[in-house]
Amino acid sequence: MSTAEEPATRPTWELRFQSLARHGRALVFPCDARGQVELDALSEKARCEYFYARACVGRDYAVPAVVPGC
Repeated sequence: MSTAEEPATRPTWELRFQSLARHGRALVFPCDARGQVELDALSEKARCEYFYARACVGRDYAVPAVVPGC
């Protein structure tokens, strides 16, 4: 019996940067359970948005949270 999880059963995670100015708005990126985002897997636009959100924590966005994905 294998202890490795199959990709289809592995939980997905999201790193969520909640907007401080607009209730209900957020920037969300796929990540692992520790909140690590695979930058090479993101599009150029998503990579720019990720770096922007990180730079604006405390001003435009809340501290990111790792949440279960859909």
